[in-house]
Amino acid sequence: MTNDGSAQPSRPSRLAKTDALPVIGLSGSEGAVIPRRRVWSWAFWDWATQPFNTVLLTFVWVPSYLTSTFFVNPDVIGTDGEEAALGQLASNLGYGITIAGLLIALLAPVLGQRADRTGRQKLQLIIFTGLLIVAQLGMAFVQPGAEWFWMGVALIAIGSVFGEIASVNYNALLISVSTPKTIGKVSGLGWGFGYLGGIVALAIVVGLILGGVLDGEVASTFQLIALGATIWTIVFVIPIFLSVPEPPKRGAVDKVGFFRSYGELARGIVRLYRETRQTFWFLLASAVYRDGLSAVFTFGSVIAGIVFGFGFTDLVIFGIALNIVAGISTIFAGRLDDRFGPKRVIVVSVFGLVVCTLVVFFFADLGPMLFWGAGIVLAAFVGPAQAASRSFLARVTPAGREGEIFGLYATTGRAAGWMASLLWGVFIALAGNQALYGILGITIVLLIGGIMLLFVKAPQTQP
Repeated sequence: MTNDGSAQPSRPSRLAKTDALPVIGLSGSEGAVIPRRRVWSWAFWDWATQPFNTVLLTFVWVPSYLTSTFFVNPDVIGTDGEEAALGQLASNLGYGITIAGLLIALLAPVLGQRADRTGRQKLQLIIFTGLLIVAQLGMAFVQPGAEWFWMGVALIAIGSVFGEIASVNYNALLISVSTPKTIGKVSGLGWGFGYLGGIVALAIVVGLILGGVLDGEVASTFQLIALGATIWTIVFVIPIFLSVPEPPKRGAVDKVGFFRSYGELARGIVRLYRETRQTFWFLLASAVYRDGLSAVFTFGSVIAGIVFGFGFTDLVIFGIALNIVAGISTIFAGRLDDRFGPKRVIVVSVFGLVVCTLVVFFFADLGPMLFWGAGIVLAAFVGPAQAASRSFLARVTPAGREGEIFGLYATTGRAAGWMASLLWGVFIALAGNQALYGILGITIVLLIGGIMLLFVKAPQTQP
């Protein structure tokens, strides 16, 4: 990797006999020299889009605004009690995210496949990042009141759809900014950059609170936070669009319509099973455990607010601490990934998360300090598991099918978010709207996914 802006050398084709398909996969990039500016520009996309996940979804807008008394009818509180009313909001949020997961499952793989065929992965990244920005802006106009709750859920769900489809194309660009020896490090850098961006964004929120600019007791604070997140994303997505090139376009490929793409997708899955079986089985295993990883952060702060009584400021400070731990552990784990392989990193992380979630459930009576400790450990596992999963898939993805495979990756992981989010809602409902029981649904998903991963063959790493 160099500091200059020299172009990446051409890569030899796996299909040298026909020269029909220019290879952009990792196996052909052994001698590649990647400009350092390109790597950092790619990583900045994680930084740019992090406020949606960290500030809006996880630590501020959803737990302190959307699932708070701002959206509960006072008559309902008087009849059922505040905790039950808030538990109902948390359950409904889970159902909304379930619908978003199903939409991603339907759209992400086909859109990724079409981006591969047309050589427009970067263009799709621009489009869906722009739609994510629009969803964030819409959240700035959500008013308090029970009648606005489902609008807020819809915007969070739509933002999740657009963000996940954008990340399909972002992940596919990983091969443009890494080599076989550095892919784990570069993937970890991106995830770590995202967590560090979350730290800075949350620190700004804390500063505005301490400075008296923001007040967590008024709705306008959360509308301003959504507006700020929108501006942040607009500013920091610029580097990737200026410095990271569109991957080489395929040679001669047939143009197919949108609906015919689903038939092509089915044939691609069958071909994947026949030709690259370890990729196929990894996608199935990650379908389960990565859904649990996403749910940990999506619903963890909801539990913190409803069960452990974390207020607005408490959640922001909690979020900063967790992002510091996650960012550091993710960057460090990237080096472990390159040395020991991504599977070992994922297995340790997933089963570590299972233990942590069970500790929270069975020892919840110990109060906020227990949740603080468990949260720190959870954060140390989530980031490395996510980064190593991306590295694992990039190592076993057939050349020229990056967008398609990462589209399936979105479908079977966070994209299939209906599993953990549905169990979250069902467990809460069965327990009489007690939000703590939702964590059992997340634990089940993580445990099953971890067991499935044990039977997946690990990819080879570079010496």
